[in-house]
Amino acid sequence: MEHYRLLYIAHAALAILLLLGLIAHVVILWKAWRRADSAALQQKLRRTRHISFPLLAVLALLLPFSGWWLAHLAGWPLGQLWLLVSSLLFLLLLPLGLLLGGRLGAWQALGDTPAPARLPRFALVYAGLILLILLATMGLMGAKPV
Repeated sequence: MEHYRLLYIAHAALAILLLLGLIAHVVILWKAWRRADSAALQQKLRRTRHISFPLLAVLALLLPFSGWWLAHLAGWPLGQLWLLVSSLLFLLLLPLGLLLGGRLGAWQALGDTPAPARLPRFALVYAGLILLILLATMGLMGAKPV
C-alpha cells in the first residue's frame, strides 16, 4: 500500500508539473511577443524548443506508464470507461504536441527575417487544445472511483 501512495503522489506531481509548465510557457512566450522585442522572443523560443519542450514531452510520456502502474496496483481492469477515455485523450495529446512544436519552429524561423514575426494563430489553438485535453484528463482522473 505504501508503494501505491508514493506512486500516486508521483503521478499527480507529474500531471501538475506538466500543466503548470505548459501554462507558464504560454504566458512567457505571449509576454515576449507583446513586448515586440525580437531578440528576446527568439531567445525564449529557442529555450522553449530545445530545453523545455523535450522536458515537458518526457513528463507527458511518463504519465501513461505511471497511470497504468497505479491501475495495476489498485487492481482496476483496464477496460473501465474513465480509463479508456483518458487513453483516447492522451492519443489526441501526442499529435497536438508535435504540431505545437512544429508551429513554434516555424515561428522561430519567421523571427530571423527583418519583418516582425506574427503570433501564429494555430500555435495558440494547439496550446489551448492541449490545455483543454490536460484539464479533461485530470477531471476524469478526479472522477474515477477511489
